[in-house]
Amino acid sequence: MDRIAVLIPCYNEEKTIAKVVQDAKRALPEAVVYVYDNNSTDRSAALAQAAGAQVRCEYEQGKGNVIRRMFREIDAECYLMVDGDDTYPLDSAREMVDKVLERGADMVVGDRLSSTYFTENKRPFHNFGNTLMRSGINSLFHSDIKDIMTGYRAFSYEFVKTFPVFSKGFEIETEMTIHAVNYHMRVENVVVAYRDRPEGSVSKLNTYSDGMRVIRKMLQLYRNYKPLQFFSVLCLLLVLVAAALMVPVVAVYLDTGLVPRFPTLIVCGFMVLAGIQSFFAGMVLEVLAAKDRRDFEYRLNRISSEKRTKIGGR
Repeated sequence: MDRIAVLIPCYNEEKTIAKVVQDAKRALPEAVVYVYDNNSTDRSAALAQAAGAQVRCEYEQGKGNVIRRMFREIDAECYLMVDGDDTYPLDSAREMVDKVLERGADMVVGDRLSSTYFTENKRPFHNFGNTLMRSGINSLFHSDIKDIMTGYRAFSYEFVKTFPVFSKGFEIETEMTIHAVNYHMRVENVVVAYRDRPEGSVSKLNTYSDGMRVIRKMLQLYRNYKPLQFFSVLCLLLVLVAAALMVPVVAVYLDTGLVPRFPTLIVCGFMVLAGIQSFFAGMVLEVLAAKDRRDFEYRLNRISSEKRTKIGGR
C-alpha cells in the first residue's frame, strides 16, 4: 500500500501532462504518481512516463470510467486526484494531503471558486453552472461544499473503497460530493489557485451536454438518497395542480349545482391518487435508504479494519 498516491486522469494532454507530473513529484516527493491514459491519440502517455509517472490505461472512454479503474486498482492511505491540464497549481497539495493523513478527513475539496476561478475561466456558462450546482446541492443536502465540480481533491482509503462509481463522464465529481455528504463523511475545503488552460490545450468538457448530465445526476442522486423529500415534492405538485384545475369546477357546482366538466374532475381525482401514491412510495424508499446508511457504516468499519491490516503488513 502506498502512503500517498497522486492520480491523474489523462486524455490528449501532451501540452501539459509532463509538467503536471513533475509538479506533483516536486510537491509530494514521497508520493507515487499514476497517470491513467484514456485512449489518447497524442503523445500524452509517453511524455507522462518520461516525466516519471507510472502509466496505466483505461479503454472505456469517460472520466468516470477512468476514476473507477483508478480506485479499483490503487491502494493508498491518501489519494490526491488532479487533472492533467495544468489548471491546478500544486502549491496546496501538501495541505490537502495532511488533512487526510493527520486530521482524518475523508474528502478534501480543492476550492477554486473562492480564489481565481471566475477571473481565470473564460467560459461564462461554466461559471454560471458551477455556481448553480453549488447552490443546488448545498440546498438539497444541507451541506457546505465550496466547489462541487472541482477535479482537485484528496481522499482517504475509506472513501475510495466505499465509493461506488456509476457515472461514466464528468458528472463523477457531483457523484463524489453527494456520496460524501449523504453518508456524513468528513469533508474539508481548501482554497486553491486556478489558472486557465495554456494556449493549445483544449477542454473536453461540453458546456451544454455535460452540464445537462450533471444536473440529471444531481436529481437522480437526490431521488435515491432523499426519497421521502423527493416524492413529497412530487406529491405536493400533483395535488396543487389538481386543486388549481378543480377550482373552476367547484365554483360552477356551487353556483348551479351542476358538474359540466366531468373529464377535468376525473383527471383531478387521478392526480390526487398519484400524489398519494408518490408520498407512500417515498416513505417506503426512505426506510430502504435508512437501511442502506446503516449497512454503509458496517462496510466502512470493515474497510477501516482492512486498511489497518495492510498498513501493518507493509
